[in-house]
Amino acid sequence: MRISRLFFFPVAVGLLPPAMSMPAAPAPLLVYIGTYSGPHSKGIYLSRFDRETGKLSAPELAAETKSPSFLAVHPNRRFLYAVGEIDTFEGKKAGAVSAFSLDPSTGKLALLNQQSSGGPGPCHVAVDRSGKCVLVANYGGGSIAALPVAPDGRLSAASAFIQHQGSSVNRQRQEGPHAHFMTTDPANRLALVCDLGLDQVLVYQLDPARGSLTPHNPPAAALEPGSGPRHLAFHPGGRFAYVINEMKSTITVFSFDSRRGVLSPLQTISTLPEDFKGSSSCAEIEIHPSGKFVYGSNRGHDSLAVFAVDAKKGTLSLVEHQSTQGKTPRHFALVPGGKWLLAENQDSDSIVVFGVDAKSGKLTPTGQKLEVGRPVCVQFVAGD
Repeated sequence: MRISRLFFFPVAVGLLPPAMSMPAAPAPLLVYIGTYSGPHSKGIYLSRFDRETGKLSAPELAAETKSPSFLAVHPNRRFLYAVGEIDTFEGKKAGAVSAFSLDPSTGKLALLNQQSSGGPGPCHVAVDRSGKCVLVANYGGGSIAALPVAPDGRLSAASAFIQHQGSSVNRQRQEGPHAHFMTTDPANRLALVCDLGLDQVLVYQLDPARGSLTPHNPPAAALEPGSGPRHLAFHPGGRFAYVINEMKSTITVFSFDSRRGVLSPLQTISTLPEDFKGSSSCAEIEIHPSGKFVYGSNRGHDSLAVFAVDAKKGTLSLVEHQSTQGKTPRHFALVPGGKWLLAENQDSDSIVVFGVDAKSGKLTPTGQKLEVGRPVCVQFVAGD
């Protein structure tokens, strides 16, 4: 008779194979919320987003400041910048730009300093890709400015200021220039400006180290008269740019020649359903990290328009319209990774969370809603 023997060996817990260990949950994202000041909003708010469940924590006031309508985070995640969308700063006809230190471990903000935006009603702020200068668009004044960033995050006075000139066909909305948005090209050598009042995307040569802006040749790309270009987003591949037009509720697709810095129009498509008869205007535009989908917001129709991207041509085809479950979606943002989307409904004091289908781009409400007064913008920061 053969007797089998069983041998038992002690195994240290730390030597268990990787497949048996539990993966650590990703740290919550810090979500900074820009607002218009009012009875229920006093400045910049902070929430934490759970990337597994799609839940937002209750908002807390991170910095009390006047109408910080748009925010931008420095590439090093240690500084945050906000425009103060006001018309008078330090006794002059201008808005403010505030610099804050940011602690990624706690989310706390501390004011470093403030500078003039150079013109009234600043509505957009961006940091160049090297983190050396902050770019500001002044809607009320129709001007733009570049402000150097010191190593400690503080802002110096504007090193470049350009006043736009001209008008377009709508005498009520386009009686003069209205700079609405600034960003850099993927190579960080050009600054592009959407000017709603001029129906143009203006292009400037950017020197981040000097904080200089010089008109490019050609100096601008034209939109259809009365379009009112508002915001712009580059495709992840850099070959295409998408401009959302506030007044005509359209998106214009451009090819982008990165070597020459030239935008060439390819397509213009409506963001509204064909049978919609009411009043509406566009606001924000974003591209999914996969490059497969483009999203645009409609204020009035109160929806997000979802489009599929033709990978070769860059052109768009409609996928769906999804209600934002609130009024006036002035802004929305795809959460890093593209699994979730947050829609900020300015006139219903809410931020609504949607799930994003990776195959179709379609949006599904999660039932998660955050109450915060007059939200205008969100920016994400990965916590330590």
